[in-house]
Amino acid sequence: MIFFINSSFNKKNSGIEHAQLKRAGLFRDNNEPFKLVFRDWNPRIHDFLHDVGVTDAETLNMFDYFQGTETVPTKILHVEDLDFGLTDLSFLKESNNHRYIVTHGDQFISRVNYYGDDDAERISSVEQFDGFGNLYRVDNYDFRGFKTLSQWYTPDNKIGTEVWYDLDGRPVIETFNRYDGRGQYIKTGWRLTETSGAVYSFANIEELTLHFYNRLNEDYWNEDEPNVFIMDRTHLADWHLLNLDRQAYTVLHLHNSHAGDAQDPMHSVMNNFYEYGLTNANHYDAIISATKKQTNDVRRRFKPKSKLFTIPVGVVPNELLERERVPMADRVAGKVLVTARVAPEKRIDHIVEAVGIAKQQVPNISLDVYGYIDHRDNDQAIKSINKMIEKYHLQDSVTINEYADNVGELQRQAQIYGLASIMEGFNLSLMEAISNGMVGVTYDVNYGPNELIVDGENGYVVPYEGIQAMADKFVELFSNPDELQAMSTRSYELAERYSEKNVWRAWQRLLVDAKKKHLEYVENIDHGLGDQRKK
Repeated sequence: MIFFINSSFNKKNSGIEHAQLKRAGLFRDNNEPFKLVFRDWNPRIHDFLHDVGVTDAETLNMFDYFQGTETVPTKILHVEDLDFGLTDLSFLKESNNHRYIVTHGDQFISRVNYYGDDDAERISSVEQFDGFGNLYRVDNYDFRGFKTLSQWYTPDNKIGTEVWYDLDGRPVIETFNRYDGRGQYIKTGWRLTETSGAVYSFANIEELTLHFYNRLNEDYWNEDEPNVFIMDRTHLADWHLLNLDRQAYTVLHLHNSHAGDAQDPMHSVMNNFYEYGLTNANHYDAIISATKKQTNDVRRRFKPKSKLFTIPVGVVPNELLERERVPMADRVAGKVLVTARVAPEKRIDHIVEAVGIAKQQVPNISLDVYGYIDHRDNDQAIKSINKMIEKYHLQDSVTINEYADNVGELQRQAQIYGLASIMEGFNLSLMEAISNGMVGVTYDVNYGPNELIVDGENGYVVPYEGIQAMADKFVELFSNPDELQAMSTRSYELAERYSEKNVWRAWQRLLVDAKKKHLEYVENIDHGLGDQRKK
């Protein structure tokens, strides 16, 4: 089995989740079984995955696995379906808070919360109060309609013990929060009770996660062919995969620059997300990079003994390659587009400033930004954007929009895609943009943009942090319709590099290598253990 390891999946996701979905579609189309493996508890993960075409059979969540809830028919629970052990209850609906207040006469009993984006008002959690109005427990419900987690509160209103249940309500996973010797409130251990009755204690969630991966490796063990574990988020498996009980084919996937300073990939401090993995790179079977440039840089800097593979994280579907092309004349004239998180590292304010400079010569230039706002550093990203909008009087020319699901449609309406990131691992949005005939103007940033855009063919790669250079290219392209159209045509052609056929061929090279791995497994002693005296 092939396992793609991640933390969770939500309604709004980052590039790694989008890359996993594209890969899942590719594997599905080529009849290669796989599992999307998620470590973190998420009561809506099946709901969100179903919305994007991922089935329960393709999903493996650690908590689901131990709770026995990997496949559960959906049942919608309403507040009236709950049993509080009392009759003649009253339910006061508070629509603004997405909840019901439950009372028995004058006695306050409970607050019942429901999923606010669901018209069915299915229960999300139930807050339980004692006779003095103190919160003592919160029961959390899976979107599919069963109680999944109880959080027990301490007298000082902190979560003390958390208990995850199976469908029969038996405790399966428990974790305990306590004050340590320094007065910090931390998790002090995890306890797992398996269906066999075996009870395991773990010091932390990392040890529990290793146990989970060992279980998966055992469940899908095949003496003739190893399981393949691919770390899409390395911190969830980099240590764990080095300590598996049985052998497997382990893969470190670089979704971003391996260097903290992407412009100095050979000398700068390592990206902390990959530091452990790269330090131990020789103990993994393979390393995947999304671009040839990064693969070469990893080879030159670390000289790893593990196999190196270049596999794009993006895939352009055949139907998109065959779709009728949209001429530049049929798009919104002067439209620049960005679809990305509004985050400091994306430096969208640089693009806004370039638009402001270019507007002096291209009066109809405009910029549309689609993406959820990252509120880190006291809203630094959006504040920097607003500062540039004010500086260049772009209130009518720059629009900041919410996260969009119709990115392809937006890209077929715009002309130029702008990118000014500090670092990238590939940039799916830019790949999708060129596959929809957009022309790219990007900083010379590692890795991805300076490979997706072939300078002078389907756009321009301008110097890193070259705001004026970016503005100049906006002016040049919007002032020369023939050049803009020629580059759009070339974008459509270069998108073929990321066709299903080409990307699948790259994956096949890794899968063939995995099948060559020789497996040796020596079983642990399971006889003669414990007290052997007759009783």
